[in-house]
Amino acid sequence: MTALLIPFLLTACGGGSSSSSGNALSESRAALGEALYHDVNLSLNRTQSCATCHSPDHGFIDNRLDANGRIGAASLGDNGISLGDRNAPSAAYSKFSPTFQATATRSRHNPHNNNNTYIGALGGFFWDGRAATLAEQAAEPPIGPAEMGLPDEAAAVARLMENEDYVEAFKVLFGDDIFDQTNAAYTAMAESIAAFEETEQFAPFDSKYDRSLTGDYALSFKELTGKAIFFSQFANCSICHQLHALGDPINKFRETFSGYEYHNIGIPENLDLRQLNGVTEVDLGLFANTAINDPADRGKFKTVGLRNVAVTGPYMHNGVFRELKTVVEFYDHFVNPVVRANNPETGVPWRAPEVPETVANDLLAVSDPMTDDQVESMVCFLRTLTDQRYEHLIKDNGISCDD
Repeated sequence: MTALLIPFLLTACGGGSSSSSGNALSESRAALGEALYHDVNLSLNRTQSCATCHSPDHGFIDNRLDANGRIGAASLGDNGISLGDRNAPSAAYSKFSPTFQATATRSRHNPHNNNNTYIGALGGFFWDGRAATLAEQAAEPPIGPAEMGLPDEAAAVARLMENEDYVEAFKVLFGDDIFDQTNAAYTAMAESIAAFEETEQFAPFDSKYDRSLTGDYALSFKELTGKAIFFSQFANCSICHQLHALGDPINKFRETFSGYEYHNIGIPENLDLRQLNGVTEVDLGLFANTAINDPADRGKFKTVGLRNVAVTGPYMHNGVFRELKTVVEFYDHFVNPVVRANNPETGVPWRAPEVPETVANDLLAVSDPMTDDQVESMVCFLRTLTDQRYEHLIKDNGISCDD
C-alpha cells in the first residue's frame, strides 16, 4: 500500500499546501487531474473529455457504439466528423510503461528458442511511442485536431482560466505565477492528468488472476490450462507479454503482461474502418515516430498489456478483430495454417499483413499448434486478467470457463 501512496505524497507536497477556501481540487495534483480528466470543456465544442475515449466505467477504453451498435474500432473526434485510424488503447495500468527509448535492451523472463533478449525501441505511449512519458501523452489529445480539437495550448489554458476552482488549485499546487506562461500552465495540466492516471483507480491489481496468487480465488480447470499454455514453452505469449519473473516474490503481484517492446505481428488493414475514415496510406507504426529512422521498424507497434483484455475490444492497433478468441486463433494460424486457415469473424482467409516486409516471423513461429480446446482455455485465462469491477462486462460468446 505504501508504494501506491507515493505519487499522492510527492505531488501534494510538490506544489504547496491545501487552500484555506476548502477547494478539494487543491488537495493534490491527482485530485485536480481527476477533474480535468472528466472535463468536456477542454475540447473545442465542449463535447469530449479524456474519459470519453478512456472511460473509467469500461476498462478505460472508448466504449461508444458505432452505427452498427458495436464499440467502434477508432474514436470519433470532438467535431463529430474526424475518425481516427487507430484503436484507442486502454489507459489502465499505463503508468507502468517505461519512458520511451529509441534503442534499449530487455532481458525476457521466459525465453523460447533463444529469444532471451530484445533489442529495439521500448516503452513510451501511444501505439508508436511518440509520447515519451505519461504526461506527454496527456498533453496531446486536447490540441489534437482529430481528437479534442482545441487550436493550441493557449486555447486550452484559456478554458482552464474560465474555472475559478481550477485557477485556485493550479496556483496552490504549482505556484501563484503558474498562469504567467502558457506553456507552464499547459504542462501543469498534463502533469495533473498524469498524476490521476497514476492512482490505484487505474491499476487495482484485483483480478481473478491476482486473487489466485494470494489464495483468494481458485482458477478453474480451463483457466489453469490456459495459464499453463500462456507461460509455457509451447506458446510464444510470454516472450513479449511477461514483464516479471513468475518467482519474483514482489513483482509477480505487479505483472502488467507486457514487455513494452515493438513488433510487426502481421496485422492486416482494417478495411471496414478505412472505408469510413477515408485513410489510404500505410500505417508505418513505430517508423512514424520522429525518434526512429530505421526502415526495419516500419509496421511495428507497441506490445500492449493484457490487463482487462477480455473487455477492451476491438483488438489490435486498428481494431481489426472483434473477439478475443479471434486474436488467439490469429496467433495460432502462423503455426497451424490448415486448421486456422480462415478468420472466424469473416469466414475467409486471413488478409495479408499491411506491412509484410518486417513481420516478426521468428517470434510468431515459436509456438506449437493449439487445439480448439486449448484456444478456449487461453481465452479463459485471459478473462482472469479482468479487474474485479469490470468482470460483469465479460461476455461468454459461447465459451464457458467454469469447471
